[in-house]
Amino acid sequence: MSVLIMKFGGASVNGAKSFLKIAEIIIERSKEFKKIVVVISAMGKTTNKLLKLARTIDDNPPKREQDMLISVGERISMSLLSMALQKKGKKSISFTGSQSGIITSSNHLDAKIIDIRPKRIVKALEDDNIVIVAGFQGVSEQKEITTLGRGGSDTSAVAIAVALRADFVEFYKDVAGIYDLDPKKNKNAKFFQKLSFEKALKIIQKSSHPVLHPRCIKLALDNNLSLTVKSFKNFKKQKKFTIISKKTFKKVVKNVYELI
Repeated sequence: MSVLIMKFGGASVNGAKSFLKIAEIIIERSKEFKKIVVVISAMGKTTNKLLKLARTIDDNPPKREQDMLISVGERISMSLLSMALQKKGKKSISFTGSQSGIITSSNHLDAKIIDIRPKRIVKALEDDNIVIVAGFQGVSEQKEITTLGRGGSDTSAVAIAVALRADFVEFYKDVAGIYDLDPKKNKNAKFFQKLSFEKALKIIQKSSHPVLHPRCIKLALDNNLSLTVKSFKNFKKQKKFTIISKKTFKKVVKNVYELI
């Protein structure tokens, strides 16, 4: 089963209307890929706001209850995006991390993925749905809701891609790809069109605001899974993006972006 995994971060969903724009990008990609899974983050600063809300009750709230609270952010995003797709005539269904079969350790607020059992995702894809998955969350073997810590949604996307044997993951950010410096602060930042996993890790680990989390790159490296990073802005006109891969540049471009 050839599946495209798409990941949209919090910067791309800074308001309700953002979901309609994301839906347009997904529909455009569906012209090439018949089976699509989208991993989505909470809107904007929702997670931080929820954590702050918890501390109005208790300066040191129980970690389990914090996970129950902050996992709501991605659930809001996944349902709104599925609504946006259905409004535009596409068959879609949303799943929480636990419904998606993301099994984690029991470390609340910083759980690690230990297994993916994507039975419901596979069934939904076979029924011609675009599947929307809440990133950043899963369920422990003790049936407790968990969250994955910083960069958790990126890691969710790569882990699902590995489980579904996808060829690559597309990450949609508020920048065109990976730079040596923050391009929003430094107009002379160097852009990288193609990177090895090792080089990408070095760049990201030095960054104060990394575009991807190192955990997701390491997981992709272990499974030889190509990653692409591009902007959700001006999607149809954009030709500039970063590929992180072991594969040759020409081969990846032909397989991934021949229609762009």
